[in-house]
Amino acid sequence: MTDDVKSHAYEADRLIAEDIDAYLSQHQHKSLLRFITCGSVDDGKSTLIGRLLYDSKMIFEDQLAALESDSKNVGTQGQDIDFALLVDGLAAEREQGITIDVAYRFFTTDKRKFIVADTPGHEQYTRNMATGASTADLAVILIDARKGVLTQTRRHSYLVKLLGIPNVVLAINKMDLVDYSAATFHQIVADYSAFAESIGLNSFVPVPISGLKGDNIVEKSSAMPWYQGPTLIAHLETVPLGDTSQEKSFRMPVQWVNRPNLDFRGFTGLIAAGAVRPGDRVRVQPSGRESTVKEIVTFDGNLDLAVAGQSVCLTLNDEIDCSRGDVISTALAPAETADQFESTIIWMDEAAMLPGRPYIMKLGTQQAAVTITEPKYEVNVNTMERLAAKTLGLNSIGVCNISTDRQITFAPFGDNKTLGSFILIDRATNATVGAGLINFSLRRAQNIHWQSVDINAEAHAAQKGQQPKLVWFTGLSGSGKSTIANMVEKKLFALGKHSFLLDGDNVRHGLNRDLGFSDADRVENIRRVGEVGKLMVESGLIVLTAFISPFRNERQMVRDMLPAGTFIEVFIDTPLAVAESRDVKGLYRKARAGQLKNFTGIDSPYEAPESPDLHVDTTAISAEDAAEMIVAHITG
Repeated sequence: MTDDVKSHAYEADRLIAEDIDAYLSQHQHKSLLRFITCGSVDDGKSTLIGRLLYDSKMIFEDQLAALESDSKNVGTQGQDIDFALLVDGLAAEREQGITIDVAYRFFTTDKRKFIVADTPGHEQYTRNMATGASTADLAVILIDARKGVLTQTRRHSYLVKLLGIPNVVLAINKMDLVDYSAATFHQIVADYSAFAESIGLNSFVPVPISGLKGDNIVEKSSAMPWYQGPTLIAHLETVPLGDTSQEKSFRMPVQWVNRPNLDFRGFTGLIAAGAVRPGDRVRVQPSGRESTVKEIVTFDGNLDLAVAGQSVCLTLNDEIDCSRGDVISTALAPAETADQFESTIIWMDEAAMLPGRPYIMKLGTQQAAVTITEPKYEVNVNTMERLAAKTLGLNSIGVCNISTDRQITFAPFGDNKTLGSFILIDRATNATVGAGLINFSLRRAQNIHWQSVDINAEAHAAQKGQQPKLVWFTGLSGSGKSTIANMVEKKLFALGKHSFLLDGDNVRHGLNRDLGFSDADRVENIRRVGEVGKLMVESGLIVLTAFISPFRNERQMVRDMLPAGTFIEVFIDTPLAVAESRDVKGLYRKARAGQLKNFTGIDSPYEAPESPDLHVDTTAISAEDAAEMIVAHITG
């Protein structure tokens, strides 16, 4: 531990003992730097962080004793302290000598507070690295001086640029293993500079270090007199944290409507950009209604000015509709709203992204249903090459168009991280499956508007004298869906009802003839049929559809397209063995022989309805009786 660090630690201990309030006040007013360390496997990220924690005296005596013991038992430095063990907490990390999860650590110096994220170097943990980088102000990209710029170095540099981290330190580590060679250092800096320029990473600060020996970490290294730049900690303590968001137009996503009594109604949230004062004219989006700010209320009293980064409660001079998920903007330069965007998506789930499948988007305090198109391209983050792709797998990064079910208030990610970034959630499992950055709204989102018509859905239904419905038959191939649906339509026709039957095979001869039977194609198949069914219901028809429709997500998507009570899910429940024994078309035989891929029930899953509107057990009821039951339900 250096003399400067010892002096700082002594002064801190003295102040804590003599005047704890003064110490807490001093600590409270220090600036906070969030940074990540990233780079190739075994570049020394965990060792570097452990060294920073050790030299800043941010470990307790029992932790130090445990570190010394662990270093002897599972360390990699013989009898010396293995600083990486302070960070690599998972057993698997210690056993393999690698970082798997993101580890966050806090330390402080006399000038600044720090939160550092140690992120994995392996390609299969790209999602973990992206998570750690999402809130960082600075990235320390480590390079092993013996190896130079590697594939992982390029990958993480691309992610740093993609995620908009404004400050980059190129820490060339393990200089002690190359005899502190100035030539090696300058060659690596030159190689990295050429790559950085190619991805638009315009500036970085190179520092030659040895995390294990402590060279140029806290104090200048006597072994590298040729280096005249700052030590790593000196740069971290002094790098400007210029937050330009305060200079931009005012934006505040509403997190909560504060209504403690009848006389107070305020809108609380974290200001994402700009500043606001009482009297400022503001617009609530996406509704577009305007008012002026009456007061800026906080726990410590009202403010005359609030800026980006502060959490406040605004009261307005007019009673206008505003709720969680809305965004309050300056009326002079309001935020953009749209429902279609180009976005960059980082996929984080084991199950591949399915274009056309509805997911839940959370952007700030806003939430909407979102569908994703087939990727325009996938980025090979190792080579920066743009690749054709049908979907995105785990840790893949791709550019896709997305559409939401309602207008979203947004900003391009480059302008505002809060209003330009989102997460994707699977509707069935509630698991976070992806993260995205909005690049821009699509022009068609502003140029296509809903056309009002005089003859609406209610008028069509009244003319036909019936309640329109979409009756959705689902079940395995050979379950009897088409047979029963055909019987139902004949009975409806005999009753004078206006109906139409959409059959899965028939639709694939025309509307969906371009689709195959992959999971992604099945999703698109059902999306198209759902949209057609919705239009036919609006025309007043009773629509019958007979499709395997194997996924719950897509059946729920179609249900959500229609007014409540209009969608009737009919589960034609037939055991696989029974359906296979019928095999009129010979499809199961081909699937069993490996001649027909992605066949539902054999090598592609069928997700049975959990609570269908009607359940038809074909082992207990005849097709005729099932049709009678369904017609009674439709017309009852």
